[in-house]
Amino acid sequence: MAMKKVLFCATIDEHFTSFHIPYLKWFKEQGWEVHVAALGTLEIPYVDKKYNIAIQRSPFNIKNIEAYKDLKKIINLNEYNMIHCHTPMGGVLTRLAAIKARKNGTKVIYTAHGFHFCKGAPLINWLVYYPIEKTLAYFTDCLLTINEEDFALATKHFKAKRIEHIHGVGVDTERFAPVMEFHKLVLRAKYHYENDAFLLFYAAEFNKNKNQQLLIEAIPLIKKHLPNMKFVFAGDGPLLDKCIQLSKKLDVEHSVDFLGQREDIDLLIKMSDTAVASSMREGLPVNVMEAMACGLPIIAVDNRGHRELISHNANGWIVENDKTIIANRVIQLAQNKALRMYFGSQSRKIILAKYSLNKVLEEKKIMYKKVMDEMEEVQWAVH
Repeated sequence: MAMKKVLFCATIDEHFTSFHIPYLKWFKEQGWEVHVAALGTLEIPYVDKKYNIAIQRSPFNIKNIEAYKDLKKIINLNEYNMIHCHTPMGGVLTRLAAIKARKNGTKVIYTAHGFHFCKGAPLINWLVYYPIEKTLAYFTDCLLTINEEDFALATKHFKAKRIEHIHGVGVDTERFAPVMEFHKLVLRAKYHYENDAFLLFYAAEFNKNKNQQLLIEAIPLIKKHLPNMKFVFAGDGPLLDKCIQLSKKLDVEHSVDFLGQREDIDLLIKMSDTAVASSMREGLPVNVMEAMACGLPIIAVDNRGHRELISHNANGWIVENDKTIIANRVIQLAQNKALRMYFGSQSRKIILAKYSLNKVLEEKKIMYKKVMDEMEEVQWAVH
């Protein structure tokens, strides 16, 4: 019997190295041949064949026509048993390219990592993305949503064969784990931070949605009460320079560190006191989950992804998009170590209960096995 084949697709290959290695590994362990199609030339473990496809994030980019043709060619050539696509444009192009393959029995799974349309999203997002997702649901065997709001919306409006809610991509709770006070001080010495500095951490791309300007604007208000506070930003992006200029303009550049793209996020979180998240839209943010796994309290701007993870007054606070409110919450946490410890321990508990890699891997295995069983039924019916 021929070896079964699965294709994973996303906009960029970094998506797989960041989030999906355990799932690629699981398919290999089941004896499947694993292929990946995405933009980029990264070496990805547990992958038998890698296709560099020029998928673009913008739905209006002309290069996506070429990407669609390439995907269609790959899908028709390889006759996959299963295709699992991620990211908005990866999901759109792959499902369109797989229409013929589905008629021949290929099962198509799509993970929506947070719909671009949601309560409070700009009208343009509803006009562009909602009709696309609604139409493509017809060509989806299993639609996976990663927060309750998206699950409710999809169940009500979309006609995918099956719609399920899973708890994101999972957090490695051994790598992202709390450390003792002594270890924290050792890390601070390593990164040249004072023992008594109050460190606020945010790992995110510098773009409009992630909204770092809001946090920088809050610094002058925080510093009046906490002269030893410091914002530590990890990440790169189109608005990085603008944020650096803003910190100079507000005369707070000594209270902010822009670290750029980092591979040591776990260590940076462990040396910090609090994680802050200012984004306006999130599906289920990995940066917040990693900070929670390390036992940090969270201050986060109100959106559906943050509401899913942060229980107000239990492991942190959901706040309005307002610099004064954020500043007040930071000061409150800085001045109350017992509250920080309590929120932090609750953060860790929430992650272990639902969002750890082991828990999510189990959820995904159950889902994959259901799809595999359906494949077997179809094959029996054919023969």
